[in-house]
Amino acid sequence: MATAEARQSGTDETMDRLVGNLLKERESLEVDKIFRALVKLEGSDLHMKVGQPPIVRVSGTLKPLNRPPVDNEEMVRLLVPMMDERARRIFEEDGGADFAYVVNVDGVDWRFRVNMLKQLGKIGLVARRVNNYIPPFEGLYLPPSIETLCHFDQGMVLLAGVTGSGKSTTIGSILNYINSIYSKHILTLEDPIEFVFTEDKCLVNQREIGEDVKDFETGMKHAVREDPDIILVGEMRDQETFMTAIHAAETGHLVFGTIHASSAPTTIGRILDLFPEEMHGAIRSAIAFNMKGIVAQKLLKSIKPGVGRVPTVEIMTFTPMIQKLVLEGKDSKLPDAIRIGAAEGMQDFTMSLKQLIDDELIDRPTAFAVAPNKDALKMALKGIEVSQPGII
Repeated sequence: MATAEARQSGTDETMDRLVGNLLKERESLEVDKIFRALVKLEGSDLHMKVGQPPIVRVSGTLKPLNRPPVDNEEMVRLLVPMMDERARRIFEEDGGADFAYVVNVDGVDWRFRVNMLKQLGKIGLVARRVNNYIPPFEGLYLPPSIETLCHFDQGMVLLAGVTGSGKSTTIGSILNYINSIYSKHILTLEDPIEFVFTEDKCLVNQREIGEDVKDFETGMKHAVREDPDIILVGEMRDQETFMTAIHAAETGHLVFGTIHASSAPTTIGRILDLFPEEMHGAIRSAIAFNMKGIVAQKLLKSIKPGVGRVPTVEIMTFTPMIQKLVLEGKDSKLPDAIRIGAAEGMQDFTMSLKQLIDDELIDRPTAFAVAPNKDALKMALKGIEVSQPGII
């Protein structure tokens, strides 16, 4: 009992320190005025480039703020004070640095994911606003089958998409849902931390790369010794991180992660690209027997009043058919297997786009602009089912 109380006390101290570091009071900087303008405009991103006024993205569209262009001297004055000693060192060594930034707007702390960069020898910035509120599934217009991915005891679930596709928000919503229904230990490894979770039924520890642990590989090696039930790996970016994560999935943990890939089927190739060809057979086997699902998504401008953007979502769950195709290296047949797997919760982008149109969330031009197969979408909207070739 004493041991359990000591562990709880230690965890509380860790969380208090982490949240304190993220939300600590500080003197307001000159650049904070620009961040406050972004929040008040309900923008998602801020771009700062020498020779341009600050530019914000609102509902997917870039718009310049009504002020003069920022020259090089002003940009240095605005941006350099944002970086702490660690971020400044990384910036000087690598030419760029990622970190979290907090700005108080009307008494509310807003968090931003910042990338400080150099281009043409001049300093610049791109910042993503992170919503303080973690929306539930229904608030994100996600397909209902996403919920099934929350109930596994072990395995791996990956969220695929390009930068800005909403992966982090979807994972935040998934973990918050788990937090509301299960009594488990959630451990996250993020670079930087985006959503700070409020503990409900779960014990939650959040570790930031650079602040709390050296890197993802080291964090994952520690993670398996920290008694987690669920592990979030912010990004699968190298073979060491993936191998440690898949080992955690094999040994009884449920692992969530993100990866840069354009679709669920192409995620398999993206993972294999991390490894030499002689390891591909073993990696395919590890994926087939441990992966529970891959979700790929893109954000689209909505036509529904009050809704800025909605995700089009592709879901591939690892049924025996999907496992067989992955093991045999028949990745080209995965899209057809997804299309015929609707009864098992799967859907491709064509099915998702049709549903978004039917629900009057997006218009047809938006759907056709991103449709991987425009002819298939055209037929789906006419109610014509595409005949399926043999999968085996």
